[in-house]
Amino acid sequence: MMSNSSSIRGARVGAGPMGEQDRGHHVQRVARNFYCSNNHESVQFFAATVNDVDVPIEIDCPHCGLPAGMDKANPPQVAKIEPYKTHLAYVKERRSDDEASQILDEALQAIRERRERAAAAAKARG
Repeated sequence: MMSNSSSIRGARVGAGPMGEQDRGHHVQRVARNFYCSNNHESVQFFAATVNDVDVPIEIDCPHCGLPAGMDKANPPQVAKIEPYKTHLAYVKERRSDDEASQILDEALQAIRERRERAAAAAKARG
């Protein structure tokens, strides 16, 4: 049975000309292997025109997040694992105990004054 449809079977909208293999301009590239201390190996591709000086010495391992270098025998080690810090820990780093006490006293005084004004306003109305 013949169909009078003008569409080509197997083609999708926006696919481009049939048989087009090359989509865009391809540049020469080089592969660099990076290794982390968990024995993960990842391959990163760089343009062949990039100087070796511009290729990063270390990357973050895409598998575990540890630093990865190009020397398989000596992968980079994590310098120091910092524990998660809470907001309070960061505040304590920025403020001394005297500064914290002064800020707390100022905040408490502002609350007391606001309550006294609200109580006076309520008494005047009522």
